[in-house]
Parts: sequence; structure tokens; C-alpha cells
Amino acid sequence: MKTRCNWSNKTKIYQDYHDFEWGVPVHEDQKLFEAIVLDGAQAGLSWETILNKRENYRKAFDNFDVEKVSCYDQTKVEELMQNAGIIRNRLKINAAITNAKAFLEIQKEFGSFDRFLWNYVDGNPIQNHRKTLSEVPAKTEISDKISKELKKRGFKFVGSTIIYAFMQAVGMVNDHTVDCFRYEELKP
Repeated sequence: MKTRCNWSNKTKIYQDYHDFEWGVPVHEDQKLFEAIVLDGAQAGLSWETILNKRENYRKAFDNFDVEKVSCYDQTKVEELMQNAGIIRNRLKINAAITNAKAFLEIQKEFGSFDRFLWNYVDGNPIQNHRKTLSEVPAKTEISDKISKELKKRGFKFVGSTIIYAFMQAVGMVNDHTVDCFRYEELKP
């Protein structure tokens, strides 16, 4: 029996997400765009809700092709508002489109969103040493900085708490508890 972070033992979908994705460094811009959209969609909801709807999101949002999403018009927004497979929140849907446009601008400026983002941690995941889930902060100084910069560039639904969850998801920080089998596996 493997020891996991306590939060991942609730359901099979959480366990699979924990074991194979959470905290694994992501450097592909398409996957980073997906993560930032889904983390924004999660605001006020459980992550399990988003995981259960993730495949629907991929279909609805053209597999998170940032170029396509940046071109969505009001007709597409209305179509998405009728899609019961995703979170039908107009602000969150519009934020995904707005964020796609801002994401493309960062790609133009830095060559990739990955390069822009990972600069905040000098290209290497931050190795934390949390013994319990209660030691994990909701946000950090770095998530504050990233959030502030993204907002300045026009992003929506990118508050510091959302950005810290995003950083954990894409492996910018290793917040697996020290007794979790993934902690050692993901050590830089």
C-alpha cells in the first residue's frame, strides 16, 4: 500500500490525478494553457468537479488550442453556455478567451509561455518539505508576483490562490507531503 497525500484518498479520480499528474513539471504551452483555464474554472468549486468535466472541456475548447480559443466569438460563447459538460459560467468562459489572447501575447514576447512562467522559479521546481496538508499555504510570494503580472497583462481568474494551485498542478512546486511516495519521485 502506497502512502499518498491525504487529499488524494477521497476518490479514484483524485488518486489517479495525484499519482500521475499533480506536481509533475509541465513545459508544453498547450498543457499550461489548459491548466490555467481549468484552474480558473475551478474557482469556487471542487477540483473533483473539474476533473470529472476535463474531457468535456477538452472537446468544448478545441483541445485547448490557444489560437482557436483566442478567436472565439459571441456565437461560440453562447454555444459553450449551452454545454452541460462544462461549467456554464459566462465570466469563466469569457475569461478563457481573454486569457488565450493574453497568453498569445506572452508567447510572442518571450518565445513561449513556458519560458515566461518558469523564470519565476529559475527553471526548477521549488522543493517544499511539508509534513501535513495543513502546512501547505493557499498562496505564496511567488504566486502573488505571477498573479499580479498576469492581471497586468489582462488575464482573468488568476488570483494568487488560483495561481498557487496552478503552480502545484504544473510542478513548479513540489507540495507532496514528505511521507507521500510521489515526494521522492518528483524531487529535482
